[in-house]
Amino acid sequence: MHTVPSSWRSAEFDQLSAPELYAILHLRQQVFVIEQDCLYPDLDGLDQQALHLCGWREDTLLTYLRALPPGVSYPESSLGRIVVSPAARGQDLGRELVRRGIELTLARWPEAGICISAQAHLEPFYQSMGFDTVSDAYDEDGIPHIKMRLPAA
Repeated sequence: MHTVPSSWRSAEFDQLSAPELYAILHLRQQVFVIEQDCLYPDLDGLDQQALHLCGWREDTLLTYLRALPPGVSYPESSLGRIVVSPAARGQDLGRELVRRGIELTLARWPEAGICISAQAHLEPFYQSMGFDTVSDAYDEDGIPHIKMRLPAA
């Protein structure tokens, strides 16, 4: 069964409903904490400054990322918490999510470019989306990561 988003929504933190925020935090916990067996401070105080991009199928959250303004994590804007629900994988939704995230971020902060801290095994994926690797691998919460950048529009 193909499970693709029937709607995409971007919202500021204070525009999220309680059920939307709960779904976001639940999906992030399900994948980043439980599936990846990684204890880390997901609630890092940055969600309130972020744009949140969600792909929904009815009331089910299938994809999510947050976009942070320039100067919060990096001099550039940034994308993070990029996640596809386990039930919706294998349909190129990650590619669609990142494409939409890039468009959203460059439209909001066109002069800034985008910087990400990517899990190292996803380097080829992000390179295929236009990102350049700008660091050696480093440990972030027990998982190898690399810094990658996409230039401003």
